[in-house]
Amino acid sequence: APPCRDSREALRVSLAVYFSLLDEKATNVPFVLVGAGTVVVLLGTFGCFATCRGSTWMLKLYAMLLSLIFLIVLVAAIVGFVFRHEIKTNFESNLDLALKNYNVSADRHSEAVDTIQRTLHCCGVQNYSDWERTEYFSQRGIPRSCCKSQNDCSEEDLKDPNKAKLKVFVDGCFFLVTSAMESKMSVVAGISFGIACFQLIGIILSCCLSRYITNNQYEMV
Repeated sequence: APPCRDSREALRVSLAVYFSLLDEKATNVPFVLVGAGTVVVLLGTFGCFATCRGSTWMLKLYAMLLSLIFLIVLVAAIVGFVFRHEIKTNFESNLDLALKNYNVSADRHSEAVDTIQRTLHCCGVQNYSDWERTEYFSQRGIPRSCCKSQNDCSEEDLKDPNKAKLKVFVDGCFFLVTSAMESKMSVVAGISFGIACFQLIGIILSCCLSRYITNNQYEMV
């Protein structure tokens, strides 16, 4: 398939599927992001309230909390960039483990493997032959999620590597998945950078407003 088509197909797989094949802690990332978004919304409401009240201590507190969130986001971005290769290695090993433990009982990891293979038009980790080293292959052959066409992909074909090569996607999923993750993460990074710029503006404006209110109070005295 052309690269542009692979990119379009990759966008259809949610990040939750990728996170499910990382460490157990990584599955909590979406909840952490939702929690962080809620905190930012509440903090923005607090900033509006502080501005309406014209309270200097509330504005200073708002600037401090905003600065803290900015530093947390900055540290998280640096850590993610530094350990990006470790994340890839971890994903590859977990994907390989998911293949070895694959079954049709619809457990979370097996469902993730099927979703990725079906959506990204790939098979195995590096290529389709990775399935030949699994227990599932000795019983039922290559999974049907690797089939190019569900109507022309019998179990007999899937048990024969030579026949299967013509019936299934031959490219591995690891490269496609990491490319898809990097493309999505670049979008997330761009949005995060934009939010960080607004946070910096908010910090500067809240400090300036607090100083302006304080100077006016002194002039009135």
